[in-house]
Amino acid sequence: MEKHHLIPRLKGGTQTVPLHPICHKKIHSLFTESELAHSFDTVEALADHPDVAAFIKWVRKRPSDFHKRTRKAGGGKGRR
Repeated sequence: MEKHHLIPRLKGGTQTVPLHPICHKKIHSLFTESELAHSFDTVEALADHPDVAAFIKWVRKRPSDFHKRTRKAGGGKGRR
């Protein structure tokens, strides 16, 4: 497990939640630090986003030790 800052440290965040590394990487490939700080600062807000919800549905079918490279998408631009 990795610690995910709900509000990025660069934006003054201190609260963390545990995330599987592949989920953590996916979140950071989809959203910029500003987007995370302003729109996706709760687990619920993250899980409600269509791209994250689809990823969660997909990754749940994989073994717990599954790892896949996650492309950097430039903060999710063009993905919404």
